[in-house]
Amino acid sequence: MVKKKQDRRTSRGTKSRRNSKSGSRTSRRWSAEVMKRSDALDLETGVFKGTPRQIAASLKRSAVKSKRKKGTPYQSAMSMLTFHINRGGKGIGAAQRRRLEQAKDELRRLFGKT
Repeated sequence: MVKKKQDRRTSRGTKSRRNSKSGSRTSRRWSAEVMKRSDALDLETGVFKGTPRQIAASLKRSAVKSKRKKGTPYQSAMSMLTFHINRGGKGIGAAQRRRLEQAKDELRRLFGKT
C-alpha cells in the first residue's frame, strides 16, 4: 500500500501562531517587535525615512549611544539596516530598496569600512 503525501500548502500569511510557552496567540508582525525590543540598538523615531546619508547618520548615532548592543556599533547598525530591508521583502518598492542599499554604503563610509 502506497501512502499519499499530505498537501502541505498553507496560507502562512493568514494563520496565527501559538506561543509555545503560554499557548496564547501571537501577532503575525513579530518583526515590528524585534525592531522595538531588539538588543541590537535603540532606534530614533522615523530612522528609515529620509536620505541615505540621514539614515546612516541616525543608525550610527543610535549604535554608538546604545547600551543594549551586543556587538560593535558598526555590526549593530548594519544588522538593523539589513533586518529592515529583509523585513520589507517583496513589499518594499524599488526606489526605497535603492535608498536603503545606498544607506548601507554610506554607513560603511561613516565607519571607515570602505
